[in-house]
Amino acid sequence: MNIILFHSTYGPRPAVRAAADRLRAAGHEVWTPDLFGGRTFETVEEGMAFNDEIGKEELLKRAVLAAAPYSERGVVYAGFSLGASIAQTLALGDRNARGLLLLHGTSDIAPSAQVDELPVQLHVAEPDPFETDDWLSAWYLQMRRAGADVEIYRYAGAGHLYTDPELPDYDEEAAEATWRVALGFLDSL
Repeated sequence: MNIILFHSTYGPRPAVRAAADRLRAAGHEVWTPDLFGGRTFETVEEGMAFNDEIGKEELLKRAVLAAAPYSERGVVYAGFSLGASIAQTLALGDRNARGLLLLHGTSDIAPSAQVDELPVQLHVAEPDPFETDDWLSAWYLQMRRAGADVEIYRYAGAGHLYTDPELPDYDEEAAEATWRVALGFLDSL
């Protein structure tokens, strides 16, 4: 499977490269676009401030340009937190998308979004300050209305970005469970 994996607001940290390596070891071809020009951040606040400097439109433009060479092949869009929201936006706008793997995040859904049973898998902490229960319920219903085939996995007690071993949110058990389920999902596509 061809996978485009977008980094979080922390930037292209070692955890993103490690995730890409894990996916490659499972037989997938993976691209990890750097939307921040090599910048990484130690805190969510620093990353969000830099993200605000770039602006949502510019960030999406960078993501579209990074994905464009691979779209015709049919790709799975994937991402961590901010990267998941970018992946979701691109997948819902790409008729060739083969799937959507969301780790730690979602995004608004355009009312006009339509897909043909796009396989979507979401992995989030429970509770998650960025992905509240009310938000996730509404998001799920909107994704289903758009035509997506959605699975949601919640990890009780894990921190928001629980798959990154260098962050305080890290939860080894939840991270390994996530990768086990996500690799099964990718193999099914």
